[in-house]
Order: sequence, then C-alpha cells, then structure tokens
Amino acid sequence: MPRVESIYVYPIKSLPGRSVETATVGPGGSLARDRQYAMVDGDGEYVNGKRTAAVHRIDADFDPAGTIVAFDDGEETARFDLERERERAQAWLTERFEPSIELDSDDRLGFPDDTTDKGPTVISTGTLNAVAEWFDAVDGPTEMRRRLRPNLVVEAEPFWEDHLYAGSGERRRFDVGRVTFEGMGPCQRCVVPARDPDTGRETEGFRTTFVERRRETLPPWADEDRFDHYYRVMVNTRTPSDSRGSTISVGDEVVVGDIRNGETE
Repeated sequence: MPRVESIYVYPIKSLPGRSVETATVGPGGSLARDRQYAMVDGDGEYVNGKRTAAVHRIDADFDPAGTIVAFDDGEETARFDLERERERAQAWLTERFEPSIELDSDDRLGFPDDTTDKGPTVISTGTLNAVAEWFDAVDGPTEMRRRLRPNLVVEAEPFWEDHLYAGSGERRRFDVGRVTFEGMGPCQRCVVPARDPDTGRETEGFRTTFVERRRETLPPWADEDRFDHYYRVMVNTRTPSDSRGSTISVGDEVVVGDIRNGETE
C-alpha cells in the first residue's frame, strides 16, 4: 500500500521548504503555513522563481512553527521572527533583489502556485528517482524534489501519482489516512524545475529532454487526453470542505477512491 514518505511546506513562496511530520489542512484547502508569505514588489507583483533566478541563491531555514527564519545568501546569515520583525526581514531581502521587497501574508490560504486547485501537490518517490535519472542529477531524487517542490511525497512506483486524476471535468477522490482529497490533473511546470536549486543556473535542454522522456514513459494508467503537452508532472489537488481542519502525517496510507463529476463540495 502506498504511504506518505514525506511532507513539505514552503512558508515563504519561492524559497526553500521544510520537512514536517504532520500537517493540518487550512481553512482555504492548502496545508497550513504553506506559502503563507510571499515576496512582492511595490506593485504587488510576485518576486519569484518565474521572474528571477536570484531566489535560488537565498537559503531559508525555518523553526518548527515556520515563523522564525534564518536567511543565508552565501556571504551573510540573518535571523528574523516573521511575525514581529517583518520589516527587518524585508529590508534584508531588498538588499539582494532589484525591486524593494515586501512580505505579504495570508493565514487562511497562503499564496498557492495554482490559484484554481489549491490543495497539496502529490508526487511519488519513484517519479523523483526516474526524473533525476533523466538528468543525472548530482543529488539524485533530493535535487529533483527541490526542483519540483511537492507537498506530499508518496512511497510508490514511478508516476504512480498519475492514478490520482481522471478525465477533464472529473475529479478522483483519494484518502491520505482519514483525510480526503481530490486529484484534479497533472501539474504544468514552469521554468523553475529547469534551474539548479542552489545557483539558479539553467540546465541546458531541460524542457526538451523532459518532454521527450515524459512522452516515452507515460504510464498506461495516465489519461493521455490530459496532456496537451508533456511538460507536466506531479498532481494538483483540491480539498473538500469537510476535510479542512484535518491532519495528515508521514506514514499515512494513500488509498485511491472513486471518480466524481462537477465542482468540489
């Protein structure tokens, strides 16, 4: 039976995440503390990996509560309480980016990468291993996990997570322990996975190689109609209202359920 191997939340959108043993589903359907903060410029636009590779050069280490962060740019480290010292943290970040940085916060939903399907993203250990082999990743599946930035990593075969969605307009229910989620479809990727997670240097030919190998290795259980292109991996989810406030943990069994039509309740 597939089980949750690890859980990751990313307290500041676009910066490194942290591993947690348990996570609570927040009132907006995302994991609590996931993308709770976002770096924005004076116009309110995200300063993220899609916009600048400079985000990869900032390391961030969080306390267990996800509110105290230690930044490291390779030359200087600094520690801030994001609830009490946000202005100081903003000033430190501003010195390292071209625009002035503000840290917005949203305790209810956060700032999810997918603004439609806001539940935790899911990928398998087998997928991380397989994709790492496509690129001879130095740090193997660990590096690929840092590039792809999933929330839930499930101990299962390569591309097992493609079981977790169905046809267009449908949603596949699945349980993590006693908590129900709905798989919506394969996640479209951006430029971020193509970059070294430490330096921001782009891997030559990453997208072309990824598309070719993903097409070649698409499993028989994946709905090929969901692939208008093959630069997709990982699964986007939604969280039914009655699952919000519940807790999931490392070691929970993951059970694939039925298919439903229409909108999430």
